[in-house]
Amino acid sequence: MAKTSGIIALLTDFGLKDPYVGVMKGVILRINPEARIIDLSHDIPPQGILDAYFLLSNSYRYFPDGTLFLTVVDPGVGSDRKILAVETDAYTFVAPDNGVLGFLPKEGKIRRAVTVQNPRYALAPVSNTFHGRDIFAPAAAHLSRRLDLPKLGPPVEHIHRITPPAPRINREGVLTGEIVSIDRFGNLVTNIPGEPIASADSVEIRVGKTVIDRLARSYAEGKKGKLFAIVGSTGNLEVSVNKGNAAEKTGAEVGDAVRVRHSQK
Repeated sequence: MAKTSGIIALLTDFGLKDPYVGVMKGVILRINPEARIIDLSHDIPPQGILDAYFLLSNSYRYFPDGTLFLTVVDPGVGSDRKILAVETDAYTFVAPDNGVLGFLPKEGKIRRAVTVQNPRYALAPVSNTFHGRDIFAPAAAHLSRRLDLPKLGPPVEHIHRITPPAPRINREGVLTGEIVSIDRFGNLVTNIPGEPIASADSVEIRVGKTVIDRLARSYAEGKKGKLFAIVGSTGNLEVSVNKGNAAEKTGAEVGDAVRVRHSQK
């Protein structure tokens, strides 16, 4: 059995206008009043599986060992898609089997994985539209009380994988990636690794018709209201505006191409 800290990190696309997040927390606390619930994010775009994949894969390793990550970004709710409980050496994950956990085989050894289907550890009756309340939250709460994973359901050998977009280089040396996330500040987060660009002597970054020729070391280095590029906390290239909003200034959206030409003397 994996170490259990009692911490449950909650990631959803529910937003905070409706009661869905609060109800899930209520279900968890009825089962385990000692649970410590952390809101990782509830601003994933609706049905944004890739957004959730990107956020979770870049966040989970900063949490204490024994954290349980409960992810409900589930456009397949009510269908025959599986609900997974997955245990690694350090963490436990409960999520739909829609690719949101596809980074795990690459980044950490999976010790055990099961399909969550034991009605003993769910609410009754189970709604066809709110599995977050009726299945996900109870399963996470019971696991946080040290329920042994196999009691939730039968083992699974494979989990669904998605292939996130990867940057590519053409014959002229132009690196093309794309925007994979836009945070609440309007920063355009790309899938382009920042390390080789940070050491370049010259750089030209194109987002649509916008051209940026400056890589800053901090947000404060950027001129107020002007676009600049920076290597963000994910280690990837971002396009930002000091005291402004890069998404609004460029009109860019998730999925738009970002082209980088850089050179070293």
